[in-house]
Amino acid sequence: MENEMLRIFDENRLEIGTATREEVHRLGLWHETFHCWFISRKEGKEYIYLQIRSDHKKDYPSLLDITAAGHLLATEKVVDGIREVQEELGIEVTFDEFVSLGVIDYSITTGELIDKELANVFMYNNNINFEDFNLQVEEVSGIVRADFKQFAALWTNEVSSIEIEGYQLNDFGERIPLIKIVEKDAFVPHENSYYKAVISGIQAILCP
Repeated sequence: MENEMLRIFDENRLEIGTATREEVHRLGLWHETFHCWFISRKEGKEYIYLQIRSDHKKDYPSLLDITAAGHLLATEKVVDGIREVQEELGIEVTFDEFVSLGVIDYSITTGELIDKELANVFMYNNNINFEDFNLQVEEVSGIVRADFKQFAALWTNEVSSIEIEGYQLNDFGERIPLIKIVEKDAFVPHENSYYKAVISGIQAILCP
């Protein structure tokens, strides 16, 4: 995986070549990713879905993350990012079911990892149920959801914690129900500006 080739870009989002995934994160090179946020309406509320990263992931194990996300390889176009949804979550979708939230650029440094992403961000508005997910256990260890309004309030600092509910897989692949209160430190680190841009984009679609 560290030897995967990715397209790299300059500060103006102009493509300047390719580099390995390891080089991209070690040197802090701008590269493309695909992000998809699942939204559903249940009992009169909008919910946002989060994956729990596998305990075995090299980066950010066990933290809450975007519903489905991944790097775009040098040979891929944005539309190919749909594979992340299919592989990680086992959900069959078509690209025209997604609503674009635009390209959000952000940079975060954690230890020796310098992550500079040009994130192609999408929303998938659906009536999905927890039973519909078939998780890729090497990547994802659970799925939870949060009230979208509370999720937004967390990242605009109106509240310090929110409730999540869903399930996590145990060592035998069994789904164990999960309800807990989490704070920001339970999430994969992204710039606050990223979360605010995502929230603003989703709000504009849900409440035009």
